[in-house]
Amino acid sequence: MKVRNVLVGTALVGAALRVGRWSSGREGREVDAELFGEANRDRGPGPDRFFTGVTELGSIWAAAAAAGVLALSGRRRAAAEGFAAAGAAWLVGQGLKRVANRPRPYEADPEGPRVLIVPPHGSSWPSSHPMVLTAFTSVAGRELGLSVTARTGLTALATSVAASRVYVGVHYPSDVVSGLLIGRAVGRVWPRRS
Repeated sequence: MKVRNVLVGTALVGAALRVGRWSSGREGREVDAELFGEANRDRGPGPDRFFTGVTELGSIWAAAAAAGVLALSGRRRAAAEGFAAAGAAWLVGQGLKRVANRPRPYEADPEGPRVLIVPPHGSSWPSSHPMVLTAFTSVAGRELGLSVTARTGLTALATSVAASRVYVGVHYPSDVVSGLLIGRAVGRVWPRRS
């Protein structure tokens, strides 16, 4: 593992923790709530279908399915490494959720947000879905030797999943930003196999 990757990964986790700390203060909560309200508002059936359709692509179950497809196509190392990174990110996220114990938007304001999926349980911060997907795609993409363009597409997918978590009413924007940062950190520090 390169020292530079460890330093960058540490900086990414530090940034996620700073976002979480900021959003737990009065000003941060106000900004988060305002951004959440704008992102969660009804934009019609097309966006509703899109965001409810992509939101579960960040689940640990989706990572398992993607790893299965890779393994069946003969890409066993990419499958194993990607899923292991996703699992590590999920575990980190679950640990941080227990410490943060932040109410989800629909818990903080039961009358306010539109909730378009079955409401998940547990802390809102950090968001696991973008964290898991980012860790999986970072490591699997590297193992597969994907081009910069393909990896950029996977980053766009993770960003869409992050946005979906706010749109469907289950996370604040700071939750998903932190999830993306931590997922990227896991991908960055994940050992490269020779």
